[in-house]
Amino acid sequence: MFFYNNFIRLLISSMRIGAVFNYKLKKGLAGRRQSCDIVKSKLSLEDKVIWMHAASLGEYEQGLPVLEKLKDQYPTHKILVTFFSPSGYDNVIKKDTIADVVCYLPFDTEKWMQEFTSNFKTDIFFTVKYDYWYHLLEELKNQEAKIYVVSALFYETQVFFKAYGSWFVKQLKKNVDFFFHQTKHSTALAKGIGLKNSITTGDTRYDRVRKLRTRDNSVDFIEEFKLDHKTIIFGSSWEAEERLAEIVAANNKDVKLIIAPHDLKRVAAIQTIFPAAVLYSQITDKSSVRYSNVKVLIIDCIGLLSKLYSYGDIAVVGGGFHSKGLHNILEAATFGMPVFFGDQYTKNPEADELIAKNGGKSFEDEFFAAPYILALLKDAASLEKMGNNARAFIEEQPIASNIIVEHLIKNSNS
Repeated sequence: MFFYNNFIRLLISSMRIGAVFNYKLKKGLAGRRQSCDIVKSKLSLEDKVIWMHAASLGEYEQGLPVLEKLKDQYPTHKILVTFFSPSGYDNVIKKDTIADVVCYLPFDTEKWMQEFTSNFKTDIFFTVKYDYWYHLLEELKNQEAKIYVVSALFYETQVFFKAYGSWFVKQLKKNVDFFFHQTKHSTALAKGIGLKNSITTGDTRYDRVRKLRTRDNSVDFIEEFKLDHKTIIFGSSWEAEERLAEIVAANNKDVKLIIAPHDLKRVAAIQTIFPAAVLYSQITDKSSVRYSNVKVLIIDCIGLLSKLYSYGDIAVVGGGFHSKGLHNILEAATFGMPVFFGDQYTKNPEADELIAKNGGKSFEDEFFAAPYILALLKDAASLEKMGNNARAFIEEQPIASNIIVEHLIKNSNS
């Protein structure tokens, strides 16, 4: 506990120093100072609360199918969603959400957690994937809340499997009522260190991406841009994916490219590669066909990517060519097209599974990826087969949120 508390103090000090130079850190610190006031103004001790904590946006979307089903089961409960990162908070606070309260999670000190959690009655709490804060869990357990981990993912390099990690394991064993794991391997690892209250349910992200196909995915102008051309969606791109786009465009004059960078600050760099590209925000008449000869469309706004995938013939998903980590490949796969990415994805077991089903493929770098993609563009039969495999891969996954909620309700009422 001594070392953990000092780690938290160091984290707070580092973020305060970093906030001088980094706007996101500054925003996160400011948001945390407001968290207690926010819950005080919107919740009371008379309220029963279902609380979901997510590190960032990806974890929020992973936990959302469970949260929606719990809201259906407990319609009078209030919903609280907390985030660690500004990117998750910023995206959700701007959207319609089922949550009654959205705020930052305070830093995990005993004092701040007691103050924060004392403003309402937590009935059900769950954290998503692997964001564990021990004073938070301890305080919730003291208040007799039911505590769960949804879409849990254990892997060998985590602190729990280090020689000094036994204390962390004891805290989880004492405070967490149940773990719902994404994979059998994760479940086996958890049980191997004594976390017996564990079952494999699958990944709740499959539930969410299946639903994407049932909504209206139309995006203004994209039909006019694509016409009858094969179209590659470069989703959440970084430098390597943009170099890949450059190689593909130089060697196939007919293909259309839609590039949605992970960071909008990259738009200028992409324009340097493709000076004739059109920015989506600058198209004043979205029904105009005068852009039909344009080869590259740059998406310089957020919130469109998951809909844009519905127009693609091939997807290239960013993050896997470097240590930043692979972004969401399932949003692309659900629309039935091959998905390609770099080979740095140790925390994304779905990538290996998609490759095994021949619905996607990883590459060491963009120079290995380019010839494969160029060949696939000329092979209609193989392109269609890989796309069908990707969609079938999504379809065959269990409805994890149903399994979790059924188990959770039974356990919470016992």
